[in-house]
Amino acid sequence: MRDMVEIGMGRTARRTYELDDVDIVPSRRTRSSKQVSLAWQLDAYRFEIPFLAHPTDALVSPEFAIELGRLGGLGVINGEGLWARHADVAAKVDQLLELVAKGGYERAVGLLQELHAAPMQPDLLAAAVAQVRAAGVTVAVRVSPQNARALTPALLQAGIDLLVVHGTIISAEHVGDGEPLNLKTFIAELDVPVVAGGVSDHKTALHLMRTGAAGVIVGYGSYPGATTTGEVLGIGVPMATAIADAAAARRDYLDETGGRYVHVIADGDIATSGQLAKAIACGADAAMLGVPLALAAEAPGRGWYWPSSAAHPSVPRGSLLHVEDPWDLGGELSGDTGESVRPSLERVLYGPSDDPFGSLNLVGGLRRSMAKAGYSDLKEFQRVGLSVRA
Repeated sequence: MRDMVEIGMGRTARRTYELDDVDIVPSRRTRSSKQVSLAWQLDAYRFEIPFLAHPTDALVSPEFAIELGRLGGLGVINGEGLWARHADVAAKVDQLLELVAKGGYERAVGLLQELHAAPMQPDLLAAAVAQVRAAGVTVAVRVSPQNARALTPALLQAGIDLLVVHGTIISAEHVGDGEPLNLKTFIAELDVPVVAGGVSDHKTALHLMRTGAAGVIVGYGSYPGATTTGEVLGIGVPMATAIADAAAARRDYLDETGGRYVHVIADGDIATSGQLAKAIACGADAAMLGVPLALAAEAPGRGWYWPSSAAHPSVPRGSLLHVEDPWDLGGELSGDTGESVRPSLERVLYGPSDDPFGSLNLVGGLRRSMAKAGYSDLKEFQRVGLSVRA
């Protein structure tokens, strides 16, 4: 039963919950974390850990995608980002970080917009796809709903395995200046599985599932200090409720189709292994991570993170966030220079950890949470008991 509250005469609103508002309730049984599997399968592609990287240039270079794939996850390249527009991406990121180092925070988003105003070069993106493909890991590329129709043919020719149609807010039919993008028709014509999102409610999630998407992204990639969708658009996603609603849509669609399962991927307000565990417990099959992975030494942003929406040409909805904090995010201090030394992606995911707040060894933290609650795989863990904080 929905919890409705009156916010004024004649106006009611639903009470909703963030991940930090809920807690996992252990069962009568515990098990060894070595008996826990985090593997999941999206269409024909199996992954050993339920983590996707948010498609931002701060995080996913071809090299990062290869390393994350080697470690069992999935890196998603931004098909409309710097790797599709510039041959010297590292130099462009250097330019951005030099500006920030000189105190130019207020001009950083403007520079991102300028860099993304350069024309897209299909050959550059094809080369990035080829590099990841040659490494033998699954290749995923993100496009926006506005540009999906124009960019997808070249991506298919380049050899992608998965297409991610991703925007801040997405629906089953995008109405633009030209012909509307009908995702159901669009997906039916493709030979590769499609993941689409983000959404925040049951109805939209169900509509996206009916398009034939293999996965639905829930949330807007929100993270305090980095994503500003709430400030700019007034739109917020209480992630615990949003995930649970999408999981209910998945169940309804499963019944409707007689067995077709669509994966729910949580994208937002996840920074620690505990929040990851809560997202799975609320019904997610996997999580799309941004800030937690930006700490890794392999991330192009070198300790800085910005969402892909930060570069929107007219309504940016993100800013640069410094995640290279040795006390808050598990970095180490170099004895020679006193500067923070970022951990490897492998250590961020698999440890060892000396951080008591859950920003390192994300895999180990999730495994142990599932083991303490007595569950051995992700699907079982979605049935764990939850409590709401008073």
